Amino acid sequence: MEKQESLSDKEGVKRQKDPACAVCTVSLRACTSKEGQGPIFCPTENKREIIERANREYQRPEIKRFAKMASIQEGECYAHRHIKPYVSHPVKPRVQEICEFAKKMDFKRLGIAFCIGLIKEARILSDILTEQNFEVVSVVCKVGRTPKETLDIREEEKILIGEFEAMCSPIAQAMVLNEAKTDFNIVVGLCVGHDSLFFRYSEAPVTVLVAKDRVLGHNPAAALYTSSSYYARLMRPGIDPPQS
Repeated sequence: MEKQESLSDKEGVKRQKDPACAVCTVSLRACTSKEGQGPIFCPTENKREIIERANREYQRPEIKRFAKMASIQEGECYAHRHIKPYVSHPVKPRVQEICEFAKKMDFKRLGIAFCIGLIKEARILSDILTEQNFEVVSVVCKVGRTPKETLDIREEEKILIGEFEAMCSPIAQAMVLNEAKTDFNIVVGLCVGHDSLFFRYSEAPVTVLVAKDRVLGHNPAAALYTSSSYYARLMRPGIDPPQS
């Protein structure tokens, strides 16, 4: 904690109040307990006006229902939650959560925006959703066959150098699903940045089933868990490029 505060002191008073929840070391936190406390950068303590504005948003009927069902779904993912002492015992995989939440919200048409490299996973997901009585609309990232040159990509910046290569088009994916009037969209393995564009252009709310990680089998958290061993280079200034 002393190290964190001294760093904040160097950056000035304004910087001190920038939220930094990820580095909070308080054991009894203000965000989880009425008796809790927060460090100098605690937004629960310092951003009360924003919190109040957010709470007003939750009172909008459609937002309140969405948030309520999400919270109920969260609670239902644990067994023995009414028995003390509480023991964290999760019982539902994310794909099951998505199905259950969609049913709670009375969603009928679900969209899948997927990477062509995960077409097998997308097909399995489509089968699961169909079995759960949803209407499924799915769109691959390469929809439209738009050449990468449209984005001023040079030949040496392509994956398939010297060959035709279609760009990923998350905006087209979103627009196709918008036209299909999906109630809820699910992202399966879109690239970093492409997923961001999909979120931006999708008219329906979006959730993520698979976050792409080409090296770690789509388990990006593994790099965090091994940041003190195999991926220690991530903790040094600048990230070493892979050796050829």
